[in-house]
Amino acid sequence: MDESERTRPPINRLARAVLRLFAAPRVNMREDYERVRRLQRHVAQLPLPGPRVPYREVTETSGAHPITCRVFEPVERRREDVLLFFHGGGWVTGDIESYTPACSTMAELTGCTVVSVDYRLAPEHPFPAGLEDCLHITRLLLAEPQRVGAASTDRIVLVGDSAGGNLAAVVSQQLRDEARRAANADATVAPSPTVDRQILLYPVTHWDHDPATSPYESVRAHGRDYRLTTLEIEDYFCLYVPDREARRDPRVAPLMAEDLSDQPRTLVISAELDLLCDEGEAYGHALADAGNDVRIERVPGALHGFITLPRFSKSLRHAYTVIDEFLDGTPAETADPTPRTDEPEPQGAA
Repeated sequence: MDESERTRPPINRLARAVLRLFAAPRVNMREDYERVRRLQRHVAQLPLPGPRVPYREVTETSGAHPITCRVFEPVERRREDVLLFFHGGGWVTGDIESYTPACSTMAELTGCTVVSVDYRLAPEHPFPAGLEDCLHITRLLLAEPQRVGAASTDRIVLVGDSAGGNLAAVVSQQLRDEARRAANADATVAPSPTVDRQILLYPVTHWDHDPATSPYESVRAHGRDYRLTTLEIEDYFCLYVPDREARRDPRVAPLMAEDLSDQPRTLVISAELDLLCDEGEAYGHALADAGNDVRIERVPGALHGFITLPRFSKSLRHAYTVIDEFLDGTPAETADPTPRTDEPEPQGAA
């Protein structure tokens, strides 16, 4: 989406200066990713307002390695849906420990069971290791939804934020391709199960985040001062997919896929002050153009990673209002989202 197609609310100098205080730490992620991982786990242990939803851990085996998942059961289960969650962190940081507060909040606010996947991380396990883990767990739950209390496959909803949103989008594409291959191989066999719904939170969908060459204005507008920077995302890509040409692969950049038909009903939630804002919305529009049912919602004044904020956050409350509507089947909205004139909300690190 070009900047000319929308009007951003003004951000005064004071607000911009405050938001810069919450920009991503100026660390060399290629060297310091282990330190960032430890810090994230430490922050996740800090007490936050409100109760934490209890969880249990299950471990599945894929090949020779285990994949651990945390299953969060809300105290009051208000929906039969199971949210299969892939965490963010640039495919390099983040895990089920650091995302436990966010998943606890997700289970409580939606009334759904949440399954968080501890997929393998780069650089120890570069692309496609993490994707393969997410695919394995998704296939497993689609084959046996009762494992996590789902009555049927149509109750499994893919959810991911940032790099996890990227993985959710790619998993959906891969499941569609597998179902098509199975149907072509044997028309008498029932098609392979696929997911019916996906929620993509400020997802990575494109491969180019260089301000000089990116097709998206949000990269230039928000790639230096706020929560996620262009330098940081380049570090992540270098660790996840060192070969620059390989980053154009649709399994890395789902927006590059030639065929986006037959995808799940989709909710794309973008953060207005995020360098990924435009590419996430562009993916939503591309899905809609391919005939899919899509809703796009831009959260005004929000920074990248806001889903991990405390539940009193205005951005978080806004997002969960939309998520609830989506889970309840509110009709899709495919028009360009119009930002409100709210003051930007300063937010902590995700």
